[in-house]
Amino acid sequence: MNQMIGPEPARDRGQEAYARIREAIRDGVLTPGLRLTETDLAASFGVSRTPVRQAIARLEAEGLVTHEARRGLVVTRPDHQQVVELYVMREVLEAAASRLAAQHASGTEIAAMGEIIAAEPALFHDARALAEANQRFHGLLYLAAHNRYLLRSLEQLSANMALLPSLLTISGRAEEAHAEHLAILAALRARDGDAAEAASRLHAQAAQRHRLAWLMRTVGVPYAAPGGGGLEG
Repeated sequence: MNQMIGPEPARDRGQEAYARIREAIRDGVLTPGLRLTETDLAASFGVSRTPVRQAIARLEAEGLVTHEARRGLVVTRPDHQQVVELYVMREVLEAAASRLAAQHASGTEIAAMGEIIAAEPALFHDARALAEANQRFHGLLYLAAHNRYLLRSLEQLSANMALLPSLLTISGRAEEAHAEHLAILAALRARDGDAAEAASRLHAQAAQRHRLAWLMRTVGVPYAAPGGGGLEG
């Protein structure tokens, strides 16, 4: 009897360690580029090294942690190509979610999204609160699509996007994003799937432009780029 139930607690501990480490990455507690060790993670989260090892295997498969030469395991630092790929997938998946939400969202779900968006202007100068509100809006939009398979893909995408810092309080992006959210909301209220998809694509494209501009400022231009002066740092 003991042999049958013995492995289950180990799987549970591995799942718990995975969820807690993943949440710490998502919330910025474990920042991109931070070196990780099994020993430190086990001590930080109050578990043994075995569930941490199981968690790391899952996180590495998801791209949230990476092995770097001479440094070992680190929280992944997305490069230019990874950022481009992430935003391409964000546009595709969120556009699909918006179209489906226009068709399937309940009146309560749409009203809840409206409340979140209406509160955004008061948060324009509070980066953390604004980022949290943004996450709630997008999370509710994903749920309102009422498609469990799309939701699973969007949750994985969101975990990888969490490796990037919020830019909502930089260069007027908060005001732009608010207007884009309003456009999505208007399409949802009208039950217009075409308009919801189009508004969501424009939102993702605008976010990508700001993200790439941020990368150029913080990382620099690759040597191969026309007119590039090389990587900084």
